[in-house]
Amino acid sequence: MMNRILPDTCAWIDFFRGRPSRMTRQVEAALLQGEVVTCGVVVFELLQGIKNPQEEALVLNAFKAIPQLEMTGALWIKAGQLSSQLRRKGNILPLSDIIIATLALEHSCSLLTLDRHFDSIPSLIVIKGDDSDNV
Repeated sequence: MMNRILPDTCAWIDFFRGRPSRMTRQVEAALLQGEVVTCGVVVFELLQGIKNPQEEALVLNAFKAIPQLEMTGALWIKAGQLSSQLRRKGNILPLSDIIIATLALEHSCSLLTLDRHFDSIPSLIVIKGDDSDNV
């Protein structure tokens, strides 16, 4: 997989809700190309917002087929260093977003998101799922 994409939680929410947006189309296209990966933080964030057992089954079943990136001891160190670097510049990101960014950087993935604070991360390739571009 050369062009791997790590959709942020907001991208999956649009996708699972069937929202007709640019972001949903980007997730669909990447899934068809086999380019999508995920990580534990994204799965966690999705599951904490689940409203019923049917939604949970749908989400869990979908993620069985998607490779999951994992944090290692070395990546926790990189995440801490990234957070420190950003804080020195006045950019304080939530731990969950630092983990997502660290995994995307480590595995050369593009990050599909609406969150603008990812733009402050050097070398991170951010694909904007601009919600103003609705169908």
